[in-house]
Amino acid sequence: MRLKKILMAVLLSGFLLPVAAQTREELSETYSGRYDLVVSKLGYAGVGVDTILNQWEQVDSTNVKMLTARFNYYFTKAQSSSVVVKPEKKYLGADPVLTLKDSTGRDVYYYQEVSYDDALFSDAMRYLDKAIEADPLRIDLRFTKVTALMSYEKDSPDMALSYLLRLVDKDASEDCVWVYPGYEIGDDFFKQSMQEYCAAFYTIGTPSSYEAFRTLSERMLMIYPKDAVFITNLGTYDFIVAKDYPKALKYYKKALKIAPDDYSALKNCVLLARRQKDNKLEKKYLEKFAAVAPENERQAAEARLKYLDGQD
Repeated sequence: MRLKKILMAVLLSGFLLPVAAQTREELSETYSGRYDLVVSKLGYAGVGVDTILNQWEQVDSTNVKMLTARFNYYFTKAQSSSVVVKPEKKYLGADPVLTLKDSTGRDVYYYQEVSYDDALFSDAMRYLDKAIEADPLRIDLRFTKVTALMSYEKDSPDMALSYLLRLVDKDASEDCVWVYPGYEIGDDFFKQSMQEYCAAFYTIGTPSSYEAFRTLSERMLMIYPKDAVFITNLGTYDFIVAKDYPKALKYYKKALKIAPDDYSALKNCVLLARRQKDNKLEKKYLEKFAAVAPENERQAAEARLKYLDGQD
């Protein structure tokens, strides 16, 4: 109670200041500081945040920080958490928060799941879109939108994929000079970011997310046809999802021609050969993999090679 009284006193002291005593920019900065203070104590949707945002919006309706704060407020308010029971050892890429045994001795997995109120989520996205419109080269705002959509859509990230594909096309056609406050963006920043989203789609582990993984990788290859990472992605899709082993190996070989020391491609070639029980092929790639693998995997690869040599 004491903390709330202190915070309310801070808020009221600002509201009682004569508007004429400050310019719009000064008022906006005042509300920005007050917002930071309250959020640091009470969170994005804490007591008093909405009041500050209402006042802030009245004096500076296009301020990007205010619009982003509105997004965070509604996005947080939209969420509710519950514990769900699933038979899988992983659910949407996450580990269970608890594992128990049922009456038959089988494992029962409990997961924490976040659900969203549709109306509040819509409000959140509306304000985020306004922030993006106000500063279209802020790539962090666009990534925030993708991440929010993925959280909302869960096992079927169709809207997130659609937005990413438009973002890829924009980056390729307009030669955008993206800005990420607080970070220096290098030449490979956008490609690396898209690979992180590919990995996120893959980790979710559902049919729709695997298709999103494949589709985004294919779109990136249209722009960067000699990028070994995205070529490897397509090999992984054919290996794990489609189970088309010859096609997967073809992609991995293509990636290795471009990047002979590619860790993922080499490791997957080893796993693929093992899956097909092709000892000769596995030995070929184990030798190459051992040369690039970290110490623990290198030792395991060498031990496996010794075992396979004993099988000849």
